[in-house]
Amino acid sequence: MVLMQCNGDPTAPLLQGCSWLCLKSPAPPGPASSPLPDSSPRMLNPIQVLCSDITSLSLEPEPFASYTEADIISTVEFNHTGELLATGDKGGRVVIFQREPECKTEPYSQGEYNVYSTFQSHEPEFDYLKSLEIEEKINKIRWLPQQNAAHFLLSTNDKTIKLWKVSERDKRPEGYNLKDEEGRIKDLSTVTSLQVPVLKPMDLMVEVSPRRVFANAHTYHVNSISVNSDHETYMSADDLRINLWHLGITDRSFNIVDIKPVNMEDLTEVITAAEFHPHHCNLLVYSSSKGTLRLCDMREAALCDKHSKLFEEPEDPSNRSFFSEIISSVSDVKFSHSGRYLLTRDYLTAKVWDLNMENKPLEIYQVHDYLRSKLCSLYENDCIFDKFECAWNGSDSVIMTGAYNNFFRMFDRNTKRDVTLEASRESSKPRAVLKPRRVCQGGKRRKDDISVDSLDFTKKILHTAWHPTENIIAIAATNNLYIFQDKFN
Repeated sequence: MVLMQCNGDPTAPLLQGCSWLCLKSPAPPGPASSPLPDSSPRMLNPIQVLCSDITSLSLEPEPFASYTEADIISTVEFNHTGELLATGDKGGRVVIFQREPECKTEPYSQGEYNVYSTFQSHEPEFDYLKSLEIEEKINKIRWLPQQNAAHFLLSTNDKTIKLWKVSERDKRPEGYNLKDEEGRIKDLSTVTSLQVPVLKPMDLMVEVSPRRVFANAHTYHVNSISVNSDHETYMSADDLRINLWHLGITDRSFNIVDIKPVNMEDLTEVITAAEFHPHHCNLLVYSSSKGTLRLCDMREAALCDKHSKLFEEPEDPSNRSFFSEIISSVSDVKFSHSGRYLLTRDYLTAKVWDLNMENKPLEIYQVHDYLRSKLCSLYENDCIFDKFECAWNGSDSVIMTGAYNNFFRMFDRNTKRDVTLEASRESSKPRAVLKPRRVCQGGKRRKDDISVDSLDFTKKILHTAWHPTENIIAIAATNNLYIFQDKFN
């Protein structure tokens, strides 16, 4: 994985005056940064990026070395304060970044994200009963709200969910009566006096330890996990079922949604994503491959097969094609921070739904409509099955999602402005400006336009995350992690 950071100033007309800063090796963790006086989220303004340094961060032998399949980032997630950022990859590793405190002596520094801890979350397994290989790839990471000095997060691969504790230790006990300095038991005959053990300072050490393993509850691949607002339970969803877990109990879970038909030949849709409401612990939503959303209320019944609300957009028969069902499949669903709206992403569009209006989306944003004429070739190379994620900013006024050619899109819900930006090393030369990009379908082309036929479909932004309160975004592009920061004055 390669980390690239951009610190900026939004005084120009979505990131301005940004400077890239990257890390060569894990740096010692610093204390959590305090919130800035003016942290009201707003749209990142078209972005100027001043590049100062780009350096390899992780497992690659040298900067810009080739990467392996295991290095590809598969999930990105900020914690509830934005102090920590976790990424998971296809190799089963989790890398946690911590934000450093703001440096007042440097005008364009706002607290970089440095490596805080790295650990192996999952290992490859083999199910001998089903003759099935279980990949170590991290599908999702979710942080638990912080209750004490330690941090907790959930990570999952296709089958097993794990709860991890992340804590710091800067003191060690010394002066045991029955153990020597290396921890070996002393000969009791040599103990002639008693002493009180003392805590002595030591170099700061970040410890990551597994606290719970939630296994053997899913027959199909886990695609979502979501922590409940009661901070005691969470749910995990696979293709056909959703299970409810208590964070302290690993040997049983409760099945709350089951759409598996008696005869699998009658199967018409699968669950693609699920999430709890941010404020009401009884509400959850799940999306399907048919493009529908179902809102469930756990107060109505123990098994939520009967939804409370069904959000579905009527299909226009004139636009019906062979690919209609594939491109209408919802790949991600997110509640807004207020809990009033739902953000969904299908192949070509991002949609905002009002919980009080089920018959059609409130807003529809075309992410890359220029690909509509390319669906046949995208089907042949399997790109049409790519699952793009989406994200809200802290005030629910701007949405963000990824596209191809390392492009990502931002839409301002208030002004209806939108911008296409590119996360790539090629556009990050020293003191260079990261300009808005435009895809041209034909006809007259401007100087910096890129043709639809020139798009690189192997470069795709599938995973994005937005800081919960500030204009900081994390973009995962293959094995690269880009962090753009918008400096508030």
